[in-house]
Amino acid sequence: MKRLLDSVWQRRGVSWIWDDEALYTVARPSEVLSLRELLQAGKNWPDDLPSNDGNTLVVAGLDACIDLLSPTDAETWLGDDLKAAVLSFQDAYSGEAALVFWLPSGQRRFHTDMATDAARWRCAAPHSDQQVEFGRLIWGEARDYPQEIILADGAKPSGLFHLRIT
Repeated sequence: MKRLLDSVWQRRGVSWIWDDEALYTVARPSEVLSLRELLQAGKNWPDDLPSNDGNTLVVAGLDACIDLLSPTDAETWLGDDLKAAVLSFQDAYSGEAALVFWLPSGQRRFHTDMATDAARWRCAAPHSDQQVEFGRLIWGEARDYPQEIILADGAKPSGLFHLRIT
C-alpha cells in the first residue's frame, strides 16, 4: 500500500483515522459529528463544515455501528447506506472537502493484504473470527487504492486515505 506523507487528507477526500494526533490536526472534540448526524446532514449538506477552517467534516461512531451489526448486515449497510452518504458528500462539495471517520480502534481492526491492498475490518465479539470486506464495499470500484496516512517520516500509519470514491 502506498504511503501518504502529505496533508491533503485534511482538506480533500475520505479518510479513516485512528491516531489521536491525526484527529487533533483536523478537529477539536466539539466539532466531531456522530454517524447519525452525518446521515442526517446528507439530506441538506451545510455550506460551512465545522473543522479545519471549513474544509473538513469529522465523524465518530462508525466502528460502534459496524460492531452492533452482524457481519452480513454490516456489509449490506456499508455498501448501501454509508457509501451513498460518502458519495453524496463528495458530490455536494465537488471533491473539495474532506470527510474523516474517527476510528479509535482502527489500527487493531483494519487488516490490509499487502499483495492486493484489500482492506478488511475485523469484527467484534461475538463475530471476532470474521472480517468485513471494507475496502471492496467502500472503494471497490475506484481507480486507485487507498494510501496509508503517515504524519512523519518513519512513523506508523495514522489512517487510510482515498482521494475519491466512485
